[in-house]
Amino acid sequence: MAENDTPEGAAAAPQQPQVQMNILGQFIRDMSFENVMAQKGAAGEVQPDVNVQVNLDAKKRAADHQYEVMTKLTVESKNKDGGEVLFVLELEYVGVFNIQGVPDDQLHPFLLIECPRMTFPFLRRIVSDVTRDGGFPPLNLDNIDFVAIYRNELARRQAETQPTQ
Repeated sequence: MAENDTPEGAAAAPQQPQVQMNILGQFIRDMSFENVMAQKGAAGEVQPDVNVQVNLDAKKRAADHQYEVMTKLTVESKNKDGGEVLFVLELEYVGVFNIQGVPDDQLHPFLLIECPRMTFPFLRRIVSDVTRDGGFPPLNLDNIDFVAIYRNELARRQAETQPTQ
């Protein structure tokens, strides 16, 4: 080989910027746990039916390359027999991220998919602890498919902008 031991064409390809993501902080912005069952009193056997709704939001912070990503959970547990509400948990959990090297056209999905994936284990632990401390068995959330949530939101927004015929 010649002095330059790089394969042909390797020098011609531009170097992709290295993606860097650091979690600078995490916190609970807002949380509410309402133990309806304890307030009204429970009669007999209870079979819980849990419904979890997830909403995501992201915004740029004043500092360069810093973003705030919020995962909002609304968890409602009802009795399967009769539909009485057992408890309601609302939680807004925020991660503050320093993100560099992500192309502008990929930043929005990166913020709403990768960032919530990083904070989800902490959010899951909070939900488990709060439900246990509230007098219920700990609620261990299943993994959330943030890609599906992102795609569903894009489809919903696109449907809103389509003119109705």
